[in-house]
Amino acid sequence: MALGLRCFRLVHPVFCNSLAAWTRPVSEGMLKTVSGRQNDRGQSMASPAVPVCHFATKKAKAKGKGQIQTRVNLNAALVEDIISLEEVDEEMKSVMEVLKDNFNKTINIRTSPGSLDHITVVTADGKLALNQIGQISMKSPQLILVNMASFPECTAAAVEAIRESGMNLNPEVEGALIRVPIPRVTREHREMLVKLAKQNTNKAKDSLRKVRTNAMNKLKKSKDKVSEDTIRLIEKQISQMADDTVAELDRHLAVKTKELLG
Repeated sequence: MALGLRCFRLVHPVFCNSLAAWTRPVSEGMLKTVSGRQNDRGQSMASPAVPVCHFATKKAKAKGKGQIQTRVNLNAALVEDIISLEEVDEEMKSVMEVLKDNFNKTINIRTSPGSLDHITVVTADGKLALNQIGQISMKSPQLILVNMASFPECTAAAVEAIRESGMNLNPEVEGALIRVPIPRVTREHREMLVKLAKQNTNKAKDSLRKVRTNAMNKLKKSKDKVSEDTIRLIEKQISQMADDTVAELDRHLAVKTKELLG
């Protein structure tokens, strides 16, 4: 045992010196080299370079969503055997024209005799326009008269039609004469007209959705005869047409709202 301890004491210094010499190039030598490079470049040494994966942030992903989608522009003549895009376009334009006509005739700050012409009256002979069964005239800026002398039996129905026209009118009856006072142009009246304009626009959008749905249903009947790619392109074209019409409806509503509120 004593002999073993004595041998260890003799070997220990040599072992330690050898170990120090072996580790020096890695620790001290490497550090000096790195230190020299740091001084030459004027940069601080960071951790070793490793591959980095950059993931898209929510903000970056949101930017992608806002990009303009590629528009489809099919030649109507090339797909007329499948569906008439011209007819679909006409039906969508018709929805727009109905709303514009409604805005011009019924949603105005100043009511005119012509604004009552379109009102439909339910009679024993069917639905008739008010101006077909009554003589409409403007007595003053605040009063419109509807003379029902030619069709006195339709007076009650005409009064009901005027009251339910959505124009905020409360007609009064004097025999065969209907007196229609025009509401004062107050802030409340303007806001009521804006609300009515929004309701009419929503109805127009409902009609537009029906046109789109009918077109899509008609297109489905041709799926067995036409390739899926062609069907997909036509569907995109129809949706694009509907979206454009919705944007136009909203634009007219914005213009009307600005006009009404001043």
